[in-house]
Amino acid sequence: QVQLVESGGGLVQAGGSLRLSCAASGRTFSLYTMGWFRQAPGKEREFVAGINWSGLSTYYVDSVKGRFTISRDNAKNTLYLEMNGLKPEDTAVYYCATDTDRVYSNSVARSSYEYNAWGQGTQVTVSS
Repeated sequence: QVQLVESGGGLVQAGGSLRLSCAASGRTFSLYTMGWFRQAPGKEREFVAGINWSGLSTYYVDSVKGRFTISRDNAKNTLYLEMNGLKPEDTAVYYCATDTDRVYSNSVARSSYEYNAWGQGTQVTVSS
């Protein structure tokens, strides 16, 4: 089983930046696709960005393209989400997730049903 722990959330003004981190332990982090999701109050959990095992394939939801960057450091077992140009509509709890059923995948899953391990989430609040 893999354990995921997010950090880096907080309160920031519109236009500001945050970097989220997700530390993984328990299994070989470098084998798996990783993803960031978010859930705002009263809304469904939404895919934000994903990255395959090597880091060579990434995918973003349209609303964050050009503002957010997903990356990973397999040597440190850590996933990152660099968020710039934050908007109030980015306010949500952000979760990292992984799919340990598929190794060395070159595709990036975008449905939450395709991920089987989740962190506890970190709150991001963007004030206007």
